[in-house]
Amino acid sequence: MTHTAVFRFATPDARALYLSVCQEMGDVGDRSSVRVGLADDDTLVLEVSATDIPALRAALNTWLRLITIAVEMREIAVPSGASP
Repeated sequence: MTHTAVFRFATPDARALYLSVCQEMGDVGDRSSVRVGLADDDTLVLEVSATDIPALRAALNTWLRLITIAVEMREIAVPSGASP
């Protein structure tokens, strides 16, 4: 049985976030797989699938943290009110 979780992040920085994390897509374990993409200019989509719940949890922890770090770095690099 495969378990899947899908997250959609609505943000004007979706493309920048995608470019920040897409390089990591090949770096997943044997029990999980990850797809990151853009649904449109303002929506980043993260889809994580795994063979079991512990593998899904581990992959989600990793990928949600990667996205959080990308958001934090974007906020430092381009402060609110500044143009990108």
